[in-house]
Amino acid sequence: MSGILAFQSSVLLLVLLVALVLKTYAFVNSLLWSAQHYEAAGKLSKPAWVAILGIGLAAQILLIQASPLNLIHLAASIAAIVYVVDVRPAMASLTRR
Repeated sequence: MSGILAFQSSVLLLVLLVALVLKTYAFVNSLLWSAQHYEAAGKLSKPAWVAILGIGLAAQILLIQASPLNLIHLAASIAAIVYVVDVRPAMASLTRR
């Protein structure tokens, strides 16, 4: 039984670390784009994305002991995923033209 618990703890730690890296990447990347990129891509404004991702990252760090399945962690992870797979590529496509 302890082997299962150790495996579960390892998986949760891995998920927590991946989420932390993703949120950090999304937050730092959101700071690098100008406000005009967000507007031209038709996305939320830069201050909105920076606030969403910054609060999510801060919550991840402050609630590091909480489960990665915590509602706050899940909401912040979803926001980071949306940024990485939708917002960032939309802005990047503007610079490739």
